[in-house]
Amino acid sequence: MRELLGGKGANIAEMTRVLGAGVVPAGFTVTTEACVAYMGEGRFPDGLEDEVSAAMGRLERTAGKAFGDPEDPLLVSVRSGARESMPGMLDTVLNVGLNDHSVEGLAARTGNPRFAWDSYRRLVQMFGNVVEGVPGERFERAIKEAKADRGVVEDTDLDAEALRELVTEFQGFYSFPEEPAEQLRAGIRAVFDSWRGERAVAYRRLNRIPDSWGTAVNVQQMVFGNKGPTSGSGVAFSRDEVDGSPQPSGDFLPDAQGEDVVSGVRTPKDLAELAEWNPEVHEQLMTILRRLESHYGDMQDTEFTVEEGRLFMLQTRSAKRPAQAAVRFAVDAVSEGLLDRAEALATIDAASLAALLHPTFASADFEVLARGVAASPGAAKGEIVFTAKDAIDAAEDGREVILVRPFTEADDVAGFHAAKGILTSEGGKASHAALVARGMGRPAVTGASDVSVDLAKRTMTVGDVVLHEGDRIAIDGSTGALSTEDVPLVSPGVSEEFDCVLTWADELRTLGVRVNADTPEDAAKGIAFGAEGIGLCRTEHMFLGDRQPLMADVILADDDASRDAAIDRLRPLQEDDFEAILQAMDCRPVTVRLLDPPLHEFLPAPGSLPEGSPERARVAALQEANPMLGTRGVRLGILMPDLYRMQARALFAAARGVPGCVLEIMVPLVDYEREFELVRAAIDAVAAEEGVEADSYSVGTMIELPRACFLADKIAEKADFFSFGTNDLTQTGLGFSRDDIEGRVLARYIDVGVIDRSPFETIDAPGVGEMVRMGAWLGRTTKPDLKLGVCGEHGGDPDSIAFFNDSGIDYVSCSPYRVPIARVAAAQAAVRKLDQPAS
Repeated sequence: MRELLGGKGANIAEMTRVLGAGVVPAGFTVTTEACVAYMGEGRFPDGLEDEVSAAMGRLERTAGKAFGDPEDPLLVSVRSGARESMPGMLDTVLNVGLNDHSVEGLAARTGNPRFAWDSYRRLVQMFGNVVEGVPGERFERAIKEAKADRGVVEDTDLDAEALRELVTEFQGFYSFPEEPAEQLRAGIRAVFDSWRGERAVAYRRLNRIPDSWGTAVNVQQMVFGNKGPTSGSGVAFSRDEVDGSPQPSGDFLPDAQGEDVVSGVRTPKDLAELAEWNPEVHEQLMTILRRLESHYGDMQDTEFTVEEGRLFMLQTRSAKRPAQAAVRFAVDAVSEGLLDRAEALATIDAASLAALLHPTFASADFEVLARGVAASPGAAKGEIVFTAKDAIDAAEDGREVILVRPFTEADDVAGFHAAKGILTSEGGKASHAALVARGMGRPAVTGASDVSVDLAKRTMTVGDVVLHEGDRIAIDGSTGALSTEDVPLVSPGVSEEFDCVLTWADELRTLGVRVNADTPEDAAKGIAFGAEGIGLCRTEHMFLGDRQPLMADVILADDDASRDAAIDRLRPLQEDDFEAILQAMDCRPVTVRLLDPPLHEFLPAPGSLPEGSPERARVAALQEANPMLGTRGVRLGILMPDLYRMQARALFAAARGVPGCVLEIMVPLVDYEREFELVRAAIDAVAAEEGVEADSYSVGTMIELPRACFLADKIAEKADFFSFGTNDLTQTGLGFSRDDIEGRVLARYIDVGVIDRSPFETIDAPGVGEMVRMGAWLGRTTKPDLKLGVCGEHGGDPDSIAFFNDSGIDYVSCSPYRVPIARVAAAQAAVRKLDQPAS
């Protein structure tokens, strides 16, 4: 019931069923439907307040306490819970129900005035920040001053009287509501409102979560980790959240509430130390972690509180983890008999596997300036920046940066995406910085306690070393190391566990995976990552660089003789290029696309040529108002047939030098079946002249225009294969110029709900996707064995791969580093398709 209760609400209910009500504090969930109605109407839906009141009545009877009782008050937490976990992005208010009267009753009832006033201080502080919008720094500054006045270091050293004074000071920042029912209403409203907060919206954009889902609100009886030295709070993972090894891991803090652990404001203890602090609780927690992991069939991320020696479990969810932990868990889960191979593959976020292909430090031979917690694996280096905005600005300028903060907050999430890595001086492996970095695949080092960060001066200091904004540093999120040296980075190999996962994927998938490669180096890289052939070799890249003048000579030739001479100079270069790629692929199929881009891309700008020169006039005459829909692709082959004939001749000559090669020649941008017939006839004629057997090569077309999809049955009469060029099909199908739309329109379209993600990242299934399906279906009505591929960027996108798997496509093709992702995504799609009930 995640859609209705949200992930947290559904998991709390399920955990209660598994572990029992005595371990999980009681509560209730306000559904996502209420949030959606609130967002639409701008007010609580009719009847909601009555239902909340009735639910509170049931909770009071279960707890044996009354909400607002001045002598023994029932206190609750008000927490968010979206369908998909959004750690730190939505709001929470703890200790709801306290006021100036009930805090005295709580102090008397527990015999612990410090605990009572600490709980009240937390409520007034969180309510002010979350509900009333008072900046968090204002509260933290007051706490810092209070500690300085009393000569203490830790928050826990402040006595009851100091906390009472802080409450009074905090209440002066805004009008705090004394009525508990009003606190609850305002808390629920604040959680609803946080769904539309800037940080939550930014997180949803990055993680492709629809705005329309809304969040649930979980109201749960408070248990207290801040009651003294026998109480505490923590976060526990059923396995190591960084590398996936079987040992449970996490953080905890004695005499603290959960917010202290995850905020990063205090540096917590490692979970292993819990065994010394309270062996009985540690043993009970380990048993619960094993039970939850077995029940859910996935690695778990839990929150717990110990109240005076008694363990309570507050929530559980499938753990967000970096790719190396995901593949390690999958392999171990199968070997332990917890999951079968298909189930294990389903626990992996295929898109996250790109992190396994990210750089690491080339060696350990460098000076370590400081060490912190190894919070998210991978290495990165770049210039120091101190704010999320600076990271975003730097990324837009093409600069690589490391985001350095004392601790991170939810508002920093967009900066995480822009930065190459994250460094914090406080926090642990369960801090906000660590959790978000792992989810994004960004290297992160947290809790580097020797690092002092001064945001006002924009400096970071380690001992006598002072580093300023713009200075370069390197971090290793796998070891926790920080260095000022320019440490070389190397691309990682495929680990044993990753290779095992990829082997399973190949056994399960039905969709082929090829690589887009224009050079022997890219081809070799694709093979190393498991590509079964080349799905797109773009020949235009072979005409750039020092060959561009030769291509310009072909285009600007005044007569046929001059053009033929220029083409003859190009042909041997093309032969060498093609032969090298065919050799690299070692008899795997290679699809070579004939020249596609507009001619002006190979010519100098008219303004760079002498005024009045024939060359300038010729180049100016070739300029087009809309070159992407102008003289390119098959049109070029018809207007300048010698160019395509030269490429065909070079291909056949290269193929003669590579016995057993599988050559597929692709004609781009076909609109009319007659276009294809003309070019195919020219290719076949060259083959005959070269003595090439007709069955030793195939000729197909790139389907990238709507008309080609609608007339695919006609085009298939002469074509041996189709490859859907979904980049241009998206542009022409939606009328979007990618370069213009992505910079100016898409962000606004996502904000106002026209679309929920870029159609250039994930296939527009209802529109462009239906054209692909139509083209595939029509093509196979004419030729049932017609080979069908996809070679646009969508070929490496897991969501798009699932669509193509269900659409009759034979293979996808993508960049080399996306090949492993495509292999796993294709296997996951095949398993889901098998699991779908027959219609």
